[in-house]
Amino acid sequence: MKLISLIALTVLVVSASASAKDCQIFEKAVSRGSESQKLKTFLDVQWKYLMTEYPEYASWVGYPGQDDRWSDHSLKRIAREKKMLQCEVNALKKIKAAKLPAKERLNYDLALRRSTLYLESKRFKEDLMPINHLEGFYIEAIQLLNMMPRSSVKAYENILSRLDKFAKIPKDTVEVLREGVKHKVMPVKAFMPFIRQQLTALTPKNVEDSPFFTPFKEMPPAISTEDQERMKKLAKEIISQKIYPSLTEFLSFFDKEYAPRGRENIAWSDLPDGKAWYAHFVKRSTTTNLTPDEIHEIGLREVERLTKEMDNIRKEVKFKGDLKAFNKYLRTDKRFFFKNKEDLIAGYRDIAKRIDPELTKLFKTLPRMPYGIREMPEDYAKTAPGAHYISGSLETGRAGYFEANTYNVFKRPKWEMETLVMHEAVPGHHLQIALAKEMKDLPEFRRNAGFTAYVEGWGLYAETLGKEMGFFKDPYSYYGHLSWQMVRAIRLVVDTGMHAKGWSKEKAVAYFREHTPVAEDEIESEINRYITWPGQALAYKIGKLKFAELREKASNALGEQFDIREFHDQVLLNGALPLDVLEKNIDAWIRQAAKGKPRVDSVSKTL
Repeated sequence: MKLISLIALTVLVVSASASAKDCQIFEKAVSRGSESQKLKTFLDVQWKYLMTEYPEYASWVGYPGQDDRWSDHSLKRIAREKKMLQCEVNALKKIKAAKLPAKERLNYDLALRRSTLYLESKRFKEDLMPINHLEGFYIEAIQLLNMMPRSSVKAYENILSRLDKFAKIPKDTVEVLREGVKHKVMPVKAFMPFIRQQLTALTPKNVEDSPFFTPFKEMPPAISTEDQERMKKLAKEIISQKIYPSLTEFLSFFDKEYAPRGRENIAWSDLPDGKAWYAHFVKRSTTTNLTPDEIHEIGLREVERLTKEMDNIRKEVKFKGDLKAFNKYLRTDKRFFFKNKEDLIAGYRDIAKRIDPELTKLFKTLPRMPYGIREMPEDYAKTAPGAHYISGSLETGRAGYFEANTYNVFKRPKWEMETLVMHEAVPGHHLQIALAKEMKDLPEFRRNAGFTAYVEGWGLYAETLGKEMGFFKDPYSYYGHLSWQMVRAIRLVVDTGMHAKGWSKEKAVAYFREHTPVAEDEIESEINRYITWPGQALAYKIGKLKFAELREKASNALGEQFDIREFHDQVLLNGALPLDVLEKNIDAWIRQAAKGKPRVDSVSKTL
């Protein structure tokens, strides 16, 4: 789900291509009218500005007219971003927030909080490290091209236009990476071969095998054969004559100048201003003021609690060895694995189909947007997790998708499948994200908000609803559920351990191996991810604990009046929120529900 969290978090990215007068559009937006009118105008102007200046994000959310462009990737953009974030903060502070109604005050507080947080992040040099083995301009470009509309000649002309303009991005990125080398802001050297493999996979000898050509492999029959052949020919020419040379040049820079200078130490605290930088990541990811030490201790307690639950399952199935031996059995015995990827995909589809009708037991409001199950693209799957969610867009006619990793199918156990579907599809990411997008009376930035602790916390909480929906009847499947809850608890320990407490990678791997049945390859992938994306993995368990805490609080306070479906409406129908704001909303609902009032004013029901 990281992709969805990164896109949401980059809403505030703006391009250096804008003129120096851009601050004026924000200042003008708050210069006249009531405070409510000023806020509405500001949010409308900001959204249009961001969609224009960050066209990739516009394509994801279905904003029209931007599908033929890329945003600026040059070094000049970085200073520009800081300036524009300051412009946003200054303009928002000119609005008299105390005069806004409650719903609008929440919009204001969230907009100011987000702009301020990302302005604070400019203290660090994150922008100088735009590639790693999990993300980069080439990965994001392929993902974007694969999800763009393809129903018409115009849609394919937009793809061709983006292909034609792509060659500038690697050249601009070299400029940024050289600045990163200068400031010693570099990815870990040990992961550089992964990046190289990804880059070389983009330029196979046969152009039609390149991921850049994928959108042209199967074109809709509504497009004439003549147009199809014309556009395929043009795509191959652009890829071979423009994209390949640009990527080849970039790879040469990578091999000679960049990869050899990768950092040796894994701890983020070893980077310039790294201790404060990591603390900022923790704050941004969890939307709390918890310190790394506090989070580490929460993780240790959760690991201890889950270990006891997992051992109870071991006893239930009468396994004779200890928990360590049981974990090894679960990750090696052939009975727990499919023989081919087709059966794996079919298994996921069967689970999803069985979950769908059970949702009404726990949810009043369900999204209109459908979702599907499909195989994860091969070029990404080797370093990706077991599954992830790709959000849809009603505006562009794109469904949401649960993408299953079928690479090395004998490492994809059956006992984790129910849990993965519940997290990534329903009642997890698809249900939450699709509902948020359909809240028409929320401003656009809130419909597309991506506070990681909320989004991933909801996904992890959603896994725990399995038993209430009639799943996890097989003890091995429930053990799989507990093992993934354990993974998220371990993240609290090893992420803070490596980045704030001096743990080696080997110590983190050993701790992970000791407590889960997760395959060795998956453990390696997980630990590498925490090293590369510091703090992000903390959001899952911290968010889940808050959702569980709020449910228990509401249930205890309301007793027989407590309605789980109403609680879930209250949690979901405001879109993603920081955890402290979510708690205030639920507390207000509890107070009103206890008095017999229907719901708080801030919650939207309009779909």
